[in-house]
Amino acid sequence: MKEIVLITGAGGMVAQELSKKIGKEFEVRFLTRKKKHEHEFEWDIRKRMIDGAALDGVSHIIHLAGANISEKRWTKERKEELISSRVDSAELLLKTIRDKKMKLKSFISASGINFYGTETTENIYTEDDMPGNDFLSEVVVLWERAADNFREQVLAERVIKIRTAVVLSEKDGALKKMVPTIKYGIGSALGSGKQYMPWIHIDDLCSIYETALKNSEINGAYNAVAPEHTTNENLTKEIAEVLKKPLFMPNVPSFVLKLMFGELADALLKGSRASSQKIQSTGFRFRFPDLKKALEDLLIQNNTQ
Repeated sequence: MKEIVLITGAGGMVAQELSKKIGKEFEVRFLTRKKKHEHEFEWDIRKRMIDGAALDGVSHIIHLAGANISEKRWTKERKEELISSRVDSAELLLKTIRDKKMKLKSFISASGINFYGTETTENIYTEDDMPGNDFLSEVVVLWERAADNFREQVLAERVIKIRTAVVLSEKDGALKKMVPTIKYGIGSALGSGKQYMPWIHIDDLCSIYETALKNSEINGAYNAVAPEHTTNENLTKEIAEVLKKPLFMPNVPSFVLKLMFGELADALLKGSRASSQKIQSTGFRFRFPDLKKALEDLLIQNNTQ
């Protein structure tokens, strides 16, 4: 019998790609707001409702649910939603598991590289570093605390938190937003362009989740970030080079981004590096450790298959 993995955030890019990767070895179920397929089960975080059958026989939960950080301006209501979609959803899972008197083999939660704060520094952050003191850091701290409750209440043998960098995929996310502007000759770096942009190829991110499922020695927090560091300016140039497009436009001024996005602009204009050493020390090997090969795979090979 295959072990059963329950994944939240069913409509997201990572959930869909991950399910393809682990689907042969595990039985995959999804929690979703509207059931469309047999392997999907409904839940409603606001109503504190979950189809308990979703958890029958489940050995592992991969908690990917969470509202998109960069989708809307950070109004007070939006900030509450960003936290609630992560924390309240984990608490609903925890309550249901406790009520069903279950114990998971692992609870694997998405997390964010912004744990360390939204600042541009020369630090290369490791999992031993303390959290920052801005809004995004607060979101991640609360997110991880909700995951740690599964260990503290002895509802999971292992709790793993995947502190995820900017995910590069041709299907969604930062790359999908940047590529069209560069193709049409209006792409440019943001602000100074000197802010670091921790990144990871979607395939490597899914492989980290797969490794966390299979390797019982993996526990705690791990940076999901490629070994090669880059800046916003360099990422923009590398995309243009892979697409064989020139860059004409000057950098987008910081004040323009702040007018457009408000406080959210800080997430675009600032950034530091993070270390991938801890996940590599488990034996994990990146398929795409350097940026150019990652971009070539996503922008050329995937578009010619």
